[in-house]
Amino acid sequence: MRIDAYTHFFPKKFFDKLNEVAGDYKDMGKRVRSLPALYDIDVRKKIVDGHKDYQQILSYPQPPIEKFAKTPKDIDEFCRIINDGFAELCAKEQDHFPGWVAHLSLDAPDAGIAEAERAIKNGALGVQIYTNVAGKPLDRPQYLPFWKKMNELGKPIWLHPARGAEVPDYIDEKKSLYEIWWTLGWSYETACAMLRLVYSKIMDNHPNLKIITHHFAGIVPMLEGRLGPGNDVMGSRTTDEDYVSLRKSLKKRPLDYFKQDFWADTAAFTAVPATKCGMEFFPLEKIVFASDCPFDPEGGPGYIRETIKILDSLDLSKADRDKIYFGNLERITGRKFV
Repeated sequence: MRIDAYTHFFPKKFFDKLNEVAGDYKDMGKRVRSLPALYDIDVRKKIVDGHKDYQQILSYPQPPIEKFAKTPKDIDEFCRIINDGFAELCAKEQDHFPGWVAHLSLDAPDAGIAEAERAIKNGALGVQIYTNVAGKPLDRPQYLPFWKKMNELGKPIWLHPARGAEVPDYIDEKKSLYEIWWTLGWSYETACAMLRLVYSKIMDNHPNLKIITHHFAGIVPMLEGRLGPGNDVMGSRTTDEDYVSLRKSLKKRPLDYFKQDFWADTAAFTAVPATKCGMEFFPLEKIVFASDCPFDPEGGPGYIRETIKILDSLDLSKADRDKIYFGNLERITGRKFV
C-alpha cells in the first residue's frame, strides 16, 4: 500500500465560501480554480482509483487564510469550516482518504492553539502551517505558544511554502516576474523557514517537534555544503551582529538539525535528480511518500504516477520502500494505515 502524505483538496463548504469572499484571489488563486480535482470529490476519487494500492491524506492548498480573512474571528471560522469538512469527508471516504491534516493560521488570536487541539481530537493526523504568516517569519514571539503546544501534543506539522508575486526578486522592482516567486521562491521559502527555526532556538527549546517539509525541503538537499561547512563559520561574514556566539550556543551543528530534526516528503515534480539528492540528504526514516496531487499538468494523476515510478526504480529493499510508502508516516502520526 502507498499512502500519499501530502495531497491537496478543498472541502465543498469551504470552496463555496472561498469563491464568495475571495473569488478574485490572484496568482495561486488562478491556479487552484483551474483544477477540478481540487474541489470535485468524484474527479478526485477516480484519480485515486487509477493507481493500484494507493490512498491519499488530504490537506488544504492555497491561498493562506490570513491573506483574505478580514478579522481574527473570520480566521477561526474559515479554519473550522476546512477542518470539519475534512473530518466529514474522510469519515465517508475512508477507502480513498484514510486521514487528513488540520489547517491552521498562526494569525489567529491564540496562534491557532485551540483549533489545533480541537481538530486533533476530531481525528486530524496533525496540522499544516505555511513558511510565513502573511509575510512574517515563524519565529516571531507571538507564535511561540503554537510551537510550545505542538511540542506538547507530539503531533506532526506539515510545513507548506507560501510566497506570491507581490514579493519582488530584486529591490528595484515592485513584483516578482515570470512566476519566479513560485518556481524558485517556494523552495527558498522552505529552506529559510527551517533555518529560522534552527537559529531562533525553537528546535532546541522544543525537542519533540515533528515537522514534515514539503518538496524534499526545497533547496535544502542541494545546499548541504553551505548548510554544513558554510554554516560552521556563521558569523565570519557579519560585522554588526554576534552570530559566532549564537552559533556556538546551539545544542548541535547547524547542519545536524536539518538531517536529524526535520522530515521531508518526496513531492519533487517528477525530478529524478532532485529525488535522489533528497534521498541521500535525509535519513530514510525521515522520508514520507507524497505526490503534491493534483498540481501536475494533467490535473491530478501525473505526479502520482511519476513519483511512484521514480521511487520504484531506486535500489531499495522492500522493507525500506515500505517505510517510505507508509511506515514512516505511521510512525510520525501514531496512526496505522496498512
